[in-house]
Amino acid sequence: MSRERLYLYDTTLRDGAQTPGVDFSVEDKIQIAGLIERLGIDYVEGGWPGANPTDTEFFAEKRTARARFAAFGMTKRAGRSLSNDPGLATVLDSAADTACLVAKTWDFHVTVALGTTLEENLEAIAESVEAVAASGKEPMLDCEHFFDGYKANRDYALACARAAYDAGARWVVLCDTNGGTLPEEVAAIVADVAQVVPGDRLGIHAHDDTGNAVANSLAAVRAGARQIQGTLNGLGERCGNANLVSLIPTLKLKPAYAEAFETGVDDDALAHLTPISRTFDEILNRAPARQAPYVGEAAFATKAGLHASAILKDPTTYEHVAPETVGNRRRVLVSDQAGRSNLLAELDRLGIQVDRDDPGVGRLLDEVKRREADGWAYEAADASFDLLARRTLGKVPEFFRVESFRVLVERRYNAVGELVTVSEATVKITVDGEPLMSVGEGNGPVNALDQALRKDLGRFQRFIDDLELADYKVRILNGGTGATTRVLIESRDAAGNRWSTVGVSPNIVDASFQALVDSVTWKLLKSDAAPARAPASALAG
Repeated sequence: MSRERLYLYDTTLRDGAQTPGVDFSVEDKIQIAGLIERLGIDYVEGGWPGANPTDTEFFAEKRTARARFAAFGMTKRAGRSLSNDPGLATVLDSAADTACLVAKTWDFHVTVALGTTLEENLEAIAESVEAVAASGKEPMLDCEHFFDGYKANRDYALACARAAYDAGARWVVLCDTNGGTLPEEVAAIVADVAQVVPGDRLGIHAHDDTGNAVANSLAAVRAGARQIQGTLNGLGERCGNANLVSLIPTLKLKPAYAEAFETGVDDDALAHLTPISRTFDEILNRAPARQAPYVGEAAFATKAGLHASAILKDPTTYEHVAPETVGNRRRVLVSDQAGRSNLLAELDRLGIQVDRDDPGVGRLLDEVKRREADGWAYEAADASFDLLARRTLGKVPEFFRVESFRVLVERRYNAVGELVTVSEATVKITVDGEPLMSVGEGNGPVNALDQALRKDLGRFQRFIDDLELADYKVRILNGGTGATTRVLIESRDAAGNRWSTVGVSPNIVDASFQALVDSVTWKLLKSDAAPARAPASALAG
């Protein structure tokens, strides 16, 4: 049976830029466009040429090799001719292959926001689409607030879609601009529009304000739409846009869609979905969402011992797709709910060879449960668990020994009379029997400790030169001034490796230092550093 083609249109470089805290540079855009192309996306929308210097520079040349390079803009303004609309002219003059123009399709917005007549708006849609086609670019229309407009005035919303189609638009995209439409409404409305505009010319652009952007996109496909717009990792204003990282594997791996449709994403690209998603977060300096569908670190993680035993016998029982198909992996977590099967599975994944009857396994399980009762948590701290397991089993070299550390925090006036707070840390360690002392300054006690600890590790220094902290989280486990604090630190290196470590103490600085020491130790363990001493067997505190 032949399958219908679905087209994927990425708006990350425009809609994603509306995300609070996200600000793309031209270099960021070039790098992200490359990631999108690696997936096999059909259209890469680069932004709005003329809207700001960054987008204008980005559109100075074509930025894609295979995908169609799309520019976003508006239909011509009311009361202006095509030749007297600089915004439209900038789009037409750009290096884009496709021009996606946005138009009002809700009668209320036409009369109130645009201050024009319904008929003039229809003429602007048709003339603008024709102008794009005449420029040699592929024309496309985003019907803004289409679903709200349809509910308010069905006939006019349909007239807008028809005007674009009749004028030659390759795609007429129905936008759920405020994200308030539900899947059953999307399905019914798209099916109705498909009676006016053929489904192979219809697209869907969903926002996630009710958490239904992916579901709405799939509902539109079932109702006849053949283009889906979305963003990497669901970026976008307010609650975000339809997440292409969730949509792509659903379209590729779920029989209801995979048997009926095909996309430009091949199996090899799909197998790189997880690293592409995480690389995108890295570019944005954001921590990846641990529970993101398909690509999150917890997406194929199981904590309970009963489920873990079943997974070891038949993984398909508890996994809706094979993790490897999307570049992810199975994780059997070790926690106070864990059984022996969880522990053995995790030791095997970490490459720690141990006989299942080794008494050390029982000791390790008891130690994990004791520690978690005290506030430790290893589900999100693989590196600390790795070290705990190896120390319990006598398999961790002692690269260095911490003799002591001290932190000073001083609030004072600087040379120009400004009140500043300065942190200074001193760390004393021993490497190969040689005492070393380092002092570091930072914008807080943890930063100062990190600087001091990594300032001089003797012959091991070169192995940690590219180590840096990527994230730092603190959780108070109980109230009061003597509260127990859990610190989770995520580290990374130049090779793109990321690992997490944990520390627990009533003292936040002490908890942070525990996690810092584990981070450095794990980095040395995974490097080619030769140990200074034989493996240490004592449990780390």
